[in-house]
Amino acid sequence: AERAVRELRATGETVARRDAAAVASLTPQESQIARLARDGLTNSEIGAQLFLSPHTVEWHLRKVYAKLGITSRRMLGTVL
Repeated sequence: AERAVRELRATGETVARRDAAAVASLTPQESQIARLARDGLTNSEIGAQLFLSPHTVEWHLRKVYAKLGITSRRMLGTVL
């Protein structure tokens, strides 16, 4: 990981570190949706479990990604 950070910095990119504070900033709803997404459920499946529309699940996931500094649901496993 440190090597990747050095190589990214050498190209001029910045690297944001994720910490426990970012995960702690998630609301209970966002945390629950993030855990379900991490476990492989689709937005429709998450919505059915939580009585939300798939669009609402997508909206919450976008907020989760922004708070955690990630770009996809595949990255949830490394952060949560």
